[in-house]
Amino acid sequence: MNHGCTVQTLSNTTSLSKSTRNTTKDCSGDFVCSVCHKIFPLQRMLTRHLKCHSLVKRHPCRFCGKGFNDTFDLKRHMRTHTGIRPYKCELCEKAFTQRCSLESHMRKIHGIHQQYAYRQRRSKIFVCEDCGYTSSRPDEYFLHVRQCHPGSPALRRYYRRQAHENSSFTSADRKLNPYLLYSNPAYYM
Repeated sequence: MNHGCTVQTLSNTTSLSKSTRNTTKDCSGDFVCSVCHKIFPLQRMLTRHLKCHSLVKRHPCRFCGKGFNDTFDLKRHMRTHTGIRPYKCELCEKAFTQRCSLESHMRKIHGIHQQYAYRQRRSKIFVCEDCGYTSSRPDEYFLHVRQCHPGSPALRRYYRRQAHENSSFTSADRKLNPYLLYSNPAYYM
């Protein structure tokens, strides 16, 4: 909808397709997808959204084969197959696959509005995608995964990322150092 203001055409390159797509920025400052006309308040949100229009899907679901370009979207989808619902309502028996669904439930059913300041982070929970175990502490989570699911792809990805990020370890790093979890170097590759 153009209320008599000019619409600026922007060039946006996605890293997946390496092709340039035209997107528009309307007079309200919002960014509009040129494919489906969905509106986003931030350029980075539009850029992330544009991946859904790409024909190449980098992350396939191991259960049904549906493809995703974002690991977050794949993880959310996988929970429809595994039944893992880590976000539990403390007032009733309902549980949810996503935090936003729990927050919506709390607002609509229990009348509880959770207020977060701009860019305020909610407390993070670590979720085992193999069995649904949750912890608010990363060390407890990684100990669980190491003991109960040593072949977990998530654990291998974590080791690779840590090996890349921490080429030298300080004593503070050793607290969560994954190399202390496994003595066999084959698990790090």
